[in-house]
Amino acid sequence: MSDWAGLAWLVVLLVANAFFVGAEFAVISARRSQIEPLAERGSRAAKTSLYAMEHATLMLATSQLGITICSLLILNVSEPAIHHLLAVPLELTGLSYAVVDVIAFVIALVLVSYLHVVFGEMVPKNLAFSVPDRAVLMLAPPLVWVSKVFHPVIVTLNWIANHIVRLFRVEPKNEATSTYTLEEVATIVAQSRMEGVLEDTAGTVAAVVEFTEKKASDIAVPLADLLTLPQNTTPKQIERAVAKNGFSRYVIVDPAGIPLGYVHLKDILRAAEGEDAATDVIRPIDPARIHHMVPVTENTDLEDALALMREQGRHLAQVRDAGGTITGVLFLEDVIEELVGEVQDATRRGWRNER
Repeated sequence: MSDWAGLAWLVVLLVANAFFVGAEFAVISARRSQIEPLAERGSRAAKTSLYAMEHATLMLATSQLGITICSLLILNVSEPAIHHLLAVPLELTGLSYAVVDVIAFVIALVLVSYLHVVFGEMVPKNLAFSVPDRAVLMLAPPLVWVSKVFHPVIVTLNWIANHIVRLFRVEPKNEATSTYTLEEVATIVAQSRMEGVLEDTAGTVAAVVEFTEKKASDIAVPLADLLTLPQNTTPKQIERAVAKNGFSRYVIVDPAGIPLGYVHLKDILRAAEGEDAATDVIRPIDPARIHHMVPVTENTDLEDALALMREQGRHLAQVRDAGGTITGVLFLEDVIEELVGEVQDATRRGWRNER
């Protein structure tokens, strides 16, 4: 092979090495959420990219095989050609053959290493990191094709690698991670707000992240802080309580102070309807008009408590400890406030005693 052919092979091998490096980092860095919509619209490149992301270990094995072969060929084909091209003019200096050979070798090695690291490794890696979604659509299809051509070799190498990994009590993963833990999401939100990428002036996004970590006991109102009414209270007394305190819902308790349920302002209005309204408003409220509260435990996740309250159409929930004793009441308003900020009651904010 001529020296100039060796230089031509250097260019070809650098491009091939850059392809495998870029494809490797693109498959790892690409976001599945950005590729799936394209695949659903019929993009073949997107479908192939999803296949590559779902078989990440095979794609990585393909890339590593390609990078290794390209690197070896560069050293064995291109470096000798550059070495020889440099040795010819250096011999004109009158230096001994041994000195010329060492100088030419060092210059060729440094030059090839520089070209290999910069153009064969760093440039494609940085491009794939900068635009991973575009890079994976461009590079994944040919990478998958190469993996199928050399399938037996790649599968064998991957099988050996996986078994070596298992010797360290680590289970190898086949698919690139495309989901985030709650802590990672919280970090992403905080960092995005700091850099001005995410505007969350009301704190709603951050509140949603924190919401999933809270339990019913975190925002339940203790029994001692509740503004309650006795079991034998009348619609007239409830009406006066509404006029005095402005709350639209009141917890009804038995003589021992144990919550039985709650009444709403609209229950008073219903009691004041009909021919017997004058008598009904001074009688103890009909037990049928007392709404039961959803039972939850102190360790119930707040999102689960919200789901139960929505499912049963209740605005309040009883919070019980491990022994079954009622320790507080959970208000739908307070749960919603954890998500969207302060919510105003129909007549006045809050259903608890002023502190």
